[in-house]
Amino acid sequence: MKNQLHRWVYWPIWFVVVPLALAALTVWLLGSGEGGFPEGFFGRVRYFVQDQKVPAIIIFFVLFEMGIYQLRHSLPFASALGLSGRPGLPRERSREFESAAQLVEATERLIRTKKREISGELGPEVFGEVEAALVALNQAMHRERFSIEEFDRTYESVLTLTSKHLARWKSSEAKEYFESIFVAVAVALLLRAFLVEAFKIPSGSMLPTLQINDHIFVNKLAYGPIVPFTKSRVFADLPPKHGDIVVFEFPDSDPGAPRQDYIKRVMAGPGDVLEVRDGHPTINGWTVPFCRVGTYSFGSDARYLETGELFVEYLHDVAYLTFYEKDGPRGRQGPYRVKEGEFWVMGDNRHNSSDSRAWRHGRGAGVPFENVKGRAMFVWLSFDDQGGQPLGVTWDRLFTNVMGKPRLPKEAPEDLKRGIERCLASRPKDTVPPPPQVDAASVHRITSGAPSGAP
Repeated sequence: MKNQLHRWVYWPIWFVVVPLALAALTVWLLGSGEGGFPEGFFGRVRYFVQDQKVPAIIIFFVLFEMGIYQLRHSLPFASALGLSGRPGLPRERSREFESAAQLVEATERLIRTKKREISGELGPEVFGEVEAALVALNQAMHRERFSIEEFDRTYESVLTLTSKHLARWKSSEAKEYFESIFVAVAVALLLRAFLVEAFKIPSGSMLPTLQINDHIFVNKLAYGPIVPFTKSRVFADLPPKHGDIVVFEFPDSDPGAPRQDYIKRVMAGPGDVLEVRDGHPTINGWTVPFCRVGTYSFGSDARYLETGELFVEYLHDVAYLTFYEKDGPRGRQGPYRVKEGEFWVMGDNRHNSSDSRAWRHGRGAGVPFENVKGRAMFVWLSFDDQGGQPLGVTWDRLFTNVMGKPRLPKEAPEDLKRGIERCLASRPKDTVPPPPQVDAASVHRITSGAPSGAP
Protein backbone atom coordinates (compact mmCIF):
# COMPACT_ATOMS: atom_id res chain seq x y z
CA MET A 1 0.00 0.00 0.00
CA LYS A 2 2.88 2.36 0.83
CA ASN A 3 4.55 1.74 -2.52
CA GLN A 4 1.22 2.20 -4.30
CA LEU A 5 0.73 5.55 -2.58
CA HIS A 6 4.24 6.61 -3.56
CA ARG A 7 3.50 5.74 -7.18
CA TRP A 8 0.42 7.94 -7.15
CA VAL A 9 2.62 10.86 -6.06
CA TYR A 10 5.84 9.95 -7.88
CA TRP A 11 4.51 9.35 -11.39
CA PRO A 12 2.43 12.55 -11.64
CA ILE A 13 5.45 14.63 -10.57
CA TRP A 14 7.83 13.13 -13.12
CA PHE A 15 5.43 12.57 -15.99
CA VAL A 16 3.06 15.54 -15.61
CA VAL A 17 4.53 18.34 -13.50
CA VAL A 18 8.16 18.13 -14.68
CA PRO A 19 7.51 17.84 -18.46
CA LEU A 20 4.80 20.51 -18.24
CA ALA A 21 7.19 22.88 -16.45
CA LEU A 22 9.95 22.17 -18.99
CA ALA A 23 7.53 22.68 -21.88
CA ALA A 24 6.31 25.99 -20.46
CA LEU A 25 9.91 27.14 -19.88
CA THR A 26 10.88 26.20 -23.44
CA VAL A 27 7.91 28.05 -24.91
CA TRP A 28 8.70 31.08 -22.76
CA LEU A 29 12.35 31.11 -23.90
CA LEU A 30 11.46 30.64 -27.57
CA GLY A 31 8.59 33.09 -27.40
CA SER A 32 10.61 35.92 -25.87
CA GLY A 33 12.30 38.56 -27.98
CA GLU A 34 11.23 40.43 -31.05
CA GLY A 35 8.77 38.98 -33.53
CA GLY A 36 8.80 39.88 -37.21
CA PHE A 37 8.82 37.85 -40.38
CA PRO A 38 10.40 34.40 -39.74
CA GLU A 39 13.60 33.44 -41.53
CA GLY A 40 15.00 29.92 -41.57
CA PHE A 41 13.82 26.84 -39.70
CA PHE A 42 14.51 28.20 -36.21
CA GLY A 43 12.79 31.46 -37.09
CA ARG A 44 9.67 29.60 -38.21
CA VAL A 45 9.69 27.53 -35.00
CA ARG A 46 9.92 30.71 -32.93
CA TYR A 47 7.13 32.30 -34.95
CA PHE A 48 4.88 29.27 -34.37
CA VAL A 49 5.68 29.28 -30.64
CA GLN A 50 5.00 33.03 -30.33
CA ASP A 51 1.77 32.78 -32.30
CA GLN A 52 0.39 29.54 -30.84
CA LYS A 53 1.69 28.97 -27.34
CA VAL A 54 -0.85 26.35 -26.25
CA PRO A 55 -0.29 23.91 -29.16
CA ALA A 56 3.46 24.46 -28.72
CA ILE A 57 3.23 23.56 -25.02
CA ILE A 58 1.34 20.36 -25.90
CA ILE A 59 4.00 19.32 -28.42
CA PHE A 60 6.96 20.09 -26.13
CA PHE A 61 5.17 18.39 -23.24
CA VAL A 62 4.97 15.15 -25.21
CA LEU A 63 8.62 15.39 -26.30
CA PHE A 64 9.89 16.00 -22.75
CA GLU A 65 7.68 13.25 -21.36
CA MET A 66 9.10 10.82 -23.91
CA GLY A 67 12.63 11.84 -22.92
CA ILE A 68 11.93 11.38 -19.21
CA TYR A 69 10.35 8.02 -19.96
CA GLN A 70 13.61 6.86 -21.51
CA LEU A 71 15.40 7.79 -18.26
CA ARG A 72 12.74 6.36 -15.96
CA HIS A 73 15.00 3.65 -14.53
CA SER A 74 17.54 6.24 -13.40
CA LEU A 75 15.04 8.50 -11.65
CA PRO A 76 15.55 8.88 -7.88
CA PHE A 77 13.95 6.08 -5.79
CA ALA A 78 12.61 4.30 -8.91
CA SER A 79 14.06 0.94 -7.89
CA ALA A 80 13.08 1.15 -4.23
CA LEU A 81 9.46 1.92 -5.09
CA GLY A 82 9.24 -0.76 -7.74
CA LEU A 83 8.14 1.78 -10.30
CA SER A 84 9.42 -0.22 -13.23
CA GLY A 85 8.45 -3.66 -12.11
CA ARG A 86 8.80 -5.28 -8.71
CA PRO A 87 9.97 -3.60 -5.48
CA GLY A 88 13.61 -4.37 -4.77
CA LEU A 89 14.42 -5.41 -8.32
CA PRO A 90 18.05 -4.46 -9.14
CA ARG A 91 18.32 -1.41 -11.39
CA GLU A 92 20.25 -3.35 -14.01
CA ARG A 93 17.27 -5.75 -14.34
CA SER A 94 14.54 -3.09 -14.16
CA ARG A 95 14.69 -2.18 -17.83
CA GLU A 96 14.67 -5.86 -18.81
CA PHE A 97 11.68 -6.58 -16.55
CA GLU A 98 9.75 -3.64 -17.97
CA SER A 99 10.64 -4.64 -21.53
CA ALA A 100 9.25 -8.09 -20.78
CA ALA A 101 6.02 -6.60 -19.48
CA GLN A 102 5.70 -4.43 -22.59
CA LEU A 103 6.44 -7.43 -24.82
CA VAL A 104 3.70 -9.46 -23.15
CA GLU A 105 1.19 -6.62 -23.40
CA ALA A 106 2.02 -5.83 -27.04
CA THR A 107 1.96 -9.50 -28.10
CA GLU A 108 -1.34 -10.18 -26.35
CA ARG A 109 -2.85 -7.10 -27.97
CA LEU A 110 -1.55 -8.17 -31.37
CA ILE A 111 -3.01 -11.65 -30.95
CA ARG A 112 -6.37 -10.23 -29.85
CA THR A 113 -6.66 -7.96 -32.87
CA LYS A 114 -5.29 -10.34 -35.51
CA LYS A 115 -5.90 -13.77 -34.01
CA ARG A 116 -7.58 -15.30 -37.07
CA GLU A 117 -4.91 -14.04 -39.45
CA ILE A 118 -1.98 -15.08 -37.22
CA SER A 119 -3.35 -18.50 -36.26
CA GLY A 120 -4.19 -19.25 -39.88
CA GLU A 121 -0.68 -18.30 -40.99
CA LEU A 122 1.22 -20.10 -38.19
CA GLY A 123 -1.00 -23.13 -37.72
CA PRO A 124 -2.51 -24.38 -34.45
CA GLU A 125 0.70 -26.02 -33.15
CA VAL A 126 3.00 -23.00 -33.46
CA PHE A 127 0.25 -20.61 -32.40
CA GLY A 128 -0.38 -22.67 -29.26
CA GLU A 129 3.38 -22.67 -28.51
CA VAL A 130 3.44 -18.87 -28.60
CA GLU A 131 0.41 -18.58 -26.30
CA ALA A 132 1.89 -21.07 -23.84
CA ALA A 133 5.19 -19.15 -23.73
CA LEU A 134 3.29 -15.93 -22.94
CA VAL A 135 1.44 -17.61 -20.07
CA ALA A 136 4.70 -18.98 -18.64
CA LEU A 137 6.40 -15.56 -18.75
CA ASN A 138 3.41 -13.90 -17.12
CA GLN A 139 3.47 -16.42 -14.29
CA ALA A 140 7.22 -16.03 -13.79
CA MET A 141 6.93 -12.25 -13.56
CA HIS A 142 4.12 -12.28 -10.98
CA ARG A 143 5.10 -15.15 -8.67
CA GLU A 144 5.25 -14.20 -5.02
CA ARG A 145 8.79 -15.59 -4.84
CA PHE A 146 10.46 -14.14 -7.89
CA SER A 147 13.05 -16.34 -9.63
CA ILE A 148 15.58 -14.60 -11.86
CA GLU A 149 16.42 -17.90 -13.55
CA GLU A 150 12.79 -18.68 -14.40
CA PHE A 151 12.23 -15.13 -15.62
CA ASP A 152 15.31 -15.22 -17.89
CA ARG A 153 14.33 -18.57 -19.37
CA THR A 154 10.70 -17.69 -20.12
CA TYR A 155 11.57 -14.19 -21.35
CA GLU A 156 14.15 -15.61 -23.78
CA SER A 157 11.59 -18.13 -25.02
CA VAL A 158 8.98 -15.44 -25.77
CA LEU A 159 11.59 -13.20 -27.42
CA THR A 160 12.69 -16.05 -29.70
CA LEU A 161 9.17 -17.13 -30.65
CA THR A 162 7.83 -13.62 -31.31
CA SER A 163 10.90 -12.61 -33.32
CA LYS A 164 10.65 -15.76 -35.40
CA HIS A 165 6.90 -15.94 -36.00
CA LEU A 166 5.35 -12.51 -35.33
CA ALA A 167 7.97 -10.03 -36.57
CA ARG A 168 6.06 -9.00 -39.69
CA TRP A 169 2.99 -8.04 -37.66
CA LYS A 170 4.86 -5.98 -35.05
CA SER A 171 5.56 -2.23 -35.19
CA SER A 172 9.10 -1.02 -34.64
CA GLU A 173 9.94 1.19 -31.64
CA ALA A 174 10.91 4.04 -33.97
CA LYS A 175 7.53 3.78 -35.67
CA GLU A 176 5.76 3.90 -32.31
CA TYR A 177 7.67 7.04 -31.32
CA PHE A 178 6.84 8.65 -34.64
CA GLU A 179 3.19 7.80 -34.16
CA SER A 180 3.25 9.33 -30.66
CA ILE A 181 4.75 12.58 -31.96
CA PHE A 182 2.34 12.62 -34.88
CA VAL A 183 -0.62 12.14 -32.56
CA ALA A 184 0.58 14.96 -30.28
CA VAL A 185 0.99 17.34 -33.20
CA ALA A 186 -2.35 16.30 -34.69
CA VAL A 187 -4.17 16.79 -31.38
CA ALA A 188 -2.60 20.24 -30.93
CA LEU A 189 -3.54 21.33 -34.45
CA LEU A 190 -7.07 19.92 -34.19
CA LEU A 191 -7.61 21.77 -30.91
CA ARG A 192 -6.42 24.95 -32.58
CA ALA A 193 -8.49 24.44 -35.72
CA PHE A 194 -11.82 23.42 -34.21
CA LEU A 195 -12.06 24.07 -30.48
CA VAL A 196 -9.88 26.78 -28.96
CA GLU A 197 -7.06 29.00 -30.11
CA ALA A 198 -4.70 31.12 -28.04
CA PHE A 199 -4.16 34.80 -28.77
CA LYS A 200 -1.97 37.49 -27.24
CA ILE A 201 -3.25 41.05 -26.80
CA PRO A 202 -0.55 43.28 -28.34
CA SER A 203 -2.15 46.73 -27.97
CA GLY A 204 -4.39 48.80 -25.71
CA SER A 205 -7.37 49.11 -28.08
CA MET A 206 -9.56 47.00 -25.77
CA LEU A 207 -8.49 48.61 -22.49
CA PRO A 208 -9.58 48.30 -19.78
CA THR A 209 -11.41 45.05 -20.62
CA LEU A 210 -8.24 43.46 -22.02
CA GLN A 211 -4.80 44.51 -20.87
CA ILE A 212 -1.65 44.57 -22.99
CA ASN A 213 0.11 41.17 -22.69
CA ASP A 214 -3.07 39.32 -21.75
CA HIS A 215 -3.13 35.85 -23.29
CA ILE A 216 -6.64 34.62 -23.98
CA PHE A 217 -8.43 31.56 -25.27
CA VAL A 218 -10.95 31.95 -28.08
CA ASN A 219 -13.93 29.64 -28.56
CA LYS A 220 -13.90 28.61 -32.23
CA LEU A 221 -17.23 26.76 -31.98
CA ALA A 222 -19.23 29.79 -30.79
CA TYR A 223 -20.32 30.77 -34.29
CA GLY A 224 -20.21 27.34 -35.90
CA PRO A 225 -17.17 25.17 -36.73
CA ILE A 226 -15.15 26.26 -39.75
CA VAL A 227 -14.57 23.73 -42.54
CA PRO A 228 -10.80 23.03 -42.74
CA PHE A 229 -8.85 24.99 -45.39
CA THR A 230 -11.87 27.20 -46.11
CA LYS A 231 -13.74 30.09 -44.53
CA SER A 232 -17.08 28.28 -44.72
CA ARG A 233 -18.95 27.26 -41.56
CA VAL A 234 -20.95 24.15 -40.83
CA PHE A 235 -23.68 26.31 -39.27
CA ALA A 236 -24.03 29.71 -40.90
CA ASP A 237 -26.94 30.81 -38.69
CA LEU A 238 -24.91 31.43 -35.52
CA PRO A 239 -23.63 34.98 -36.09
CA PRO A 240 -22.01 37.17 -33.41
CA LYS A 241 -24.44 39.26 -31.39
CA HIS A 242 -24.22 42.80 -30.06
CA GLY A 243 -21.62 43.08 -27.31
CA ASP A 244 -19.61 39.95 -28.19
CA ILE A 245 -15.82 40.24 -28.17
CA VAL A 246 -14.58 38.53 -31.31
CA VAL A 247 -11.24 37.69 -32.91
CA PHE A 248 -11.14 38.10 -36.68
CA GLU A 249 -8.80 38.45 -39.62
CA PHE A 250 -8.28 42.11 -40.48
CA PRO A 251 -10.45 42.75 -43.57
CA ASP A 252 -8.65 45.86 -44.81
CA SER A 253 -5.23 44.32 -45.53
CA ASP A 254 -3.41 44.92 -48.79
CA PRO A 255 -3.33 41.92 -51.15
CA GLY A 256 -0.40 39.66 -50.32
CA ALA A 257 0.17 41.25 -46.90
CA PRO A 258 0.68 38.92 -43.89
CA ARG A 259 -2.52 37.89 -42.12
CA GLN A 260 -3.35 39.98 -39.04
CA ASP A 261 -5.71 39.01 -36.25
CA TYR A 262 -7.71 41.75 -34.50
CA ILE A 263 -9.91 41.64 -31.42
CA LYS A 264 -12.84 44.06 -30.95
CA ARG A 265 -16.40 44.25 -29.64
CA VAL A 266 -19.36 43.77 -32.00
CA MET A 267 -21.51 46.90 -31.98
CA ALA A 268 -23.80 46.46 -35.00
CA GLY A 269 -25.03 43.61 -37.20
CA PRO A 270 -26.45 43.24 -40.71
CA GLY A 271 -28.95 45.97 -41.53
CA ASP A 272 -28.19 48.04 -38.41
CA VAL A 273 -27.50 51.74 -38.74
CA LEU A 274 -24.58 52.70 -36.48
CA GLU A 275 -23.74 56.26 -35.48
CA VAL A 276 -21.04 57.29 -33.01
CA ARG A 277 -21.25 60.54 -31.07
CA ASP A 278 -18.16 61.50 -29.06
CA GLY A 279 -17.34 57.80 -28.94
CA HIS A 280 -20.77 56.69 -27.68
CA PRO A 281 -22.54 54.35 -30.15
CA THR A 282 -26.13 54.70 -31.32
CA ILE A 283 -27.76 51.69 -33.00
CA ASN A 284 -30.84 52.29 -35.17
CA GLY A 285 -31.44 55.61 -33.42
CA TRP A 286 -31.12 54.03 -29.95
CA THR A 287 -28.17 55.17 -27.83
CA VAL A 288 -26.40 52.33 -26.03
CA PRO A 289 -27.00 53.01 -22.30
CA PHE A 290 -23.98 54.03 -20.25
CA CYS A 291 -23.09 54.97 -16.69
CA ARG A 292 -20.12 57.16 -15.73
CA VAL A 293 -17.75 55.48 -13.28
CA GLY A 294 -15.20 58.28 -12.84
CA THR A 295 -11.85 59.62 -13.99
CA TYR A 296 -9.37 56.83 -14.64
CA SER A 297 -5.59 57.03 -15.11
CA PHE A 298 -3.39 54.11 -16.00
CA GLY A 299 0.14 53.47 -17.21
CA SER A 300 3.47 52.24 -15.88
CA ASP A 301 4.88 55.75 -15.28
CA ALA A 302 4.41 59.37 -16.28
CA ARG A 303 5.70 58.73 -19.81
CA TYR A 304 2.93 56.23 -20.54
CA LEU A 305 0.15 57.72 -18.40
CA GLU A 306 -3.32 57.98 -19.96
CA THR A 307 -6.17 59.84 -18.28
CA GLY A 308 -9.81 59.90 -19.26
CA GLU A 309 -13.37 59.04 -18.35
CA LEU A 310 -14.46 55.52 -17.51
CA PHE A 311 -17.98 54.29 -18.32
CA VAL A 312 -19.99 51.09 -18.01
CA GLU A 313 -22.03 50.30 -21.13
CA TYR A 314 -24.95 47.88 -21.28
CA LEU A 315 -25.72 45.90 -24.41
CA HIS A 316 -28.01 42.87 -24.39
CA ASP A 317 -26.99 40.72 -21.41
CA VAL A 318 -23.44 42.06 -21.05
CA ALA A 319 -22.08 45.07 -19.19
CA TYR A 320 -18.56 46.20 -19.99
CA LEU A 321 -16.10 49.04 -19.37
CA THR A 322 -15.21 51.68 -21.95
CA PHE A 323 -12.51 54.33 -21.72
CA TYR A 324 -12.59 57.80 -23.29
CA GLU A 325 -9.22 59.55 -23.35
CA LYS A 326 -9.28 63.10 -21.98
CA ASP A 327 -7.97 64.74 -25.16
CA GLY A 328 -9.52 62.22 -27.55
CA PRO A 329 -11.36 63.25 -30.71
CA ARG A 330 -14.93 64.44 -30.41
CA GLY A 331 -17.70 64.74 -32.94
CA ARG A 332 -20.10 62.62 -34.95
CA GLN A 333 -19.18 59.57 -37.02
CA GLY A 334 -21.66 57.98 -39.37
CA PRO A 335 -24.37 56.99 -39.75
CA TYR A 336 -23.20 53.74 -41.32
CA ARG A 337 -25.49 50.97 -42.51
CA VAL A 338 -24.04 47.50 -42.00
CA LYS A 339 -24.07 45.27 -45.06
CA GLU A 340 -25.49 41.76 -45.06
CA GLY A 341 -22.96 39.21 -43.87
CA GLU A 342 -20.92 41.82 -42.02
CA PHE A 343 -20.51 43.22 -38.49
CA TRP A 344 -19.19 46.55 -37.31
CA VAL A 345 -16.78 46.46 -34.40
CA MET A 346 -15.32 48.98 -31.97
CA GLY A 347 -12.59 48.90 -29.35
CA ASP A 348 -13.46 49.55 -25.70
CA ASN A 349 -10.68 52.17 -25.67
CA ARG A 350 -12.91 54.39 -27.78
CA HIS A 351 -10.42 57.08 -28.84
CA ASN A 352 -7.45 54.74 -29.34
CA SER A 353 -8.71 51.90 -31.50
CA SER A 354 -8.29 51.09 -35.17
CA ASP A 355 -11.74 49.65 -35.75
CA SER A 356 -14.61 49.77 -38.24
CA ARG A 357 -14.80 53.56 -38.02
CA ALA A 358 -11.22 54.00 -39.29
CA TRP A 359 -11.01 51.41 -42.07
CA ARG A 360 -11.12 52.11 -45.80
CA HIS A 361 -9.12 55.29 -45.21
CA GLY A 362 -11.61 56.64 -42.70
CA ARG A 363 -14.76 55.85 -44.66
CA GLY A 364 -15.57 52.90 -42.42
CA ALA A 365 -16.03 49.19 -43.11
CA GLY A 366 -17.43 46.04 -41.54
CA VAL A 367 -15.96 42.61 -40.77
CA PRO A 368 -17.24 39.82 -43.04
CA PHE A 369 -18.69 36.93 -41.05
CA GLU A 370 -16.26 34.59 -42.81
CA ASN A 371 -13.34 36.49 -41.24
CA VAL A 372 -14.54 35.87 -37.68
CA LYS A 373 -12.49 33.20 -35.90
CA GLY A 374 -14.32 32.97 -32.61
CA ARG A 375 -15.47 34.58 -29.38
CA ALA A 376 -13.11 35.50 -26.54
CA MET A 377 -13.35 33.23 -23.49
CA PHE A 378 -10.95 33.96 -20.63
CA VAL A 379 -7.44 35.13 -19.78
CA TRP A 380 -5.17 32.13 -19.21
CA LEU A 381 -1.94 34.10 -18.73
CA SER A 382 -1.08 37.77 -18.26
CA PHE A 383 2.08 39.81 -17.74
CA ASP A 384 2.69 43.22 -16.22
CA ASP A 385 3.45 45.77 -18.89
CA GLN A 386 5.94 48.62 -18.83
CA GLY A 387 6.38 50.54 -22.04
CA GLY A 388 5.32 47.51 -24.06
CA GLN A 389 7.77 45.15 -22.32
CA PRO A 390 6.30 42.20 -20.35
CA LEU A 391 7.51 41.81 -16.77
CA GLY A 392 6.19 39.38 -14.14
CA VAL A 393 2.95 37.39 -14.21
CA THR A 394 -0.21 39.32 -13.29
CA TRP A 395 -1.70 36.62 -11.11
CA ASP A 396 -4.99 38.38 -10.36
CA ARG A 397 -5.94 38.37 -14.07
CA LEU A 398 -5.60 34.62 -14.53
CA PHE A 399 -8.89 32.96 -15.55
CA THR A 400 -10.65 36.32 -15.91
CA ASN A 401 -13.82 35.83 -17.96
CA VAL A 402 -13.50 38.27 -20.86
CA MET A 403 -17.29 38.38 -21.35
CA GLY A 404 -17.99 38.39 -17.63
CA LYS A 405 -18.37 41.05 -14.96
CA PRO A 406 -16.36 44.22 -15.75
CA ARG A 407 -13.32 44.70 -13.56
CA LEU A 408 -10.23 46.87 -13.23
CA PRO A 409 -6.67 45.84 -12.32
CA LYS A 410 -6.13 45.31 -8.58
CA GLU A 411 -4.09 48.51 -8.25
CA ALA A 412 -7.00 50.68 -9.50
CA PRO A 413 -8.47 53.15 -6.96
CA GLU A 414 -11.17 51.77 -4.70
CA ASP A 415 -13.59 54.59 -5.55
CA LEU A 416 -13.59 53.44 -9.20
CA LYS A 417 -14.28 49.85 -8.16
CA ARG A 418 -17.19 51.09 -6.04
CA GLY A 419 -18.33 53.14 -9.01
CA ILE A 420 -18.48 50.00 -11.16
CA GLU A 421 -20.58 48.25 -8.52
CA ARG A 422 -22.89 51.28 -8.39
CA CYS A 423 -23.35 51.24 -12.16
CA LEU A 424 -24.00 47.49 -12.22
CA ALA A 425 -26.60 47.88 -9.45
CA SER A 426 -28.42 50.54 -11.50
CA ARG A 427 -28.50 48.55 -14.72
CA PRO A 428 -31.21 49.93 -17.06
CA LYS A 429 -34.08 47.73 -18.15
CA ASP A 430 -33.78 48.51 -21.87
CA THR A 431 -30.45 47.13 -23.13
CA VAL A 432 -31.53 45.63 -26.46
CA PRO A 433 -31.30 47.82 -29.58
CA PRO A 434 -34.37 48.04 -31.85
CA PRO A 435 -34.36 46.06 -35.10
CA PRO A 436 -32.96 47.75 -38.20
CA GLN A 437 -35.27 49.88 -40.31
CA VAL A 438 -34.78 50.19 -44.06
CA ASP A 439 -35.45 53.56 -45.72
CA ALA A 440 -34.57 55.17 -49.03
CA ALA A 441 -31.70 57.21 -47.62
CA SER A 442 -30.15 54.11 -46.05
CA VAL A 443 -30.43 52.21 -49.30
CA HIS A 444 -28.63 55.07 -51.08
CA ARG A 445 -25.82 55.01 -48.51
CA ILE A 446 -25.28 51.28 -48.67
CA THR A 447 -25.17 51.29 -52.46
CA SER A 448 -22.80 54.26 -52.57
CA GLY A 449 -20.60 52.70 -49.88
CA ALA A 450 -20.09 56.00 -48.08
CA PRO A 451 -21.27 57.19 -44.64
CA SER A 452 -23.35 60.32 -44.30
CA GLY A 453 -21.13 61.92 -41.67
CA ALA A 454 -17.59 62.99 -41.00
CA PRO A 455 -15.41 59.96 -39.98
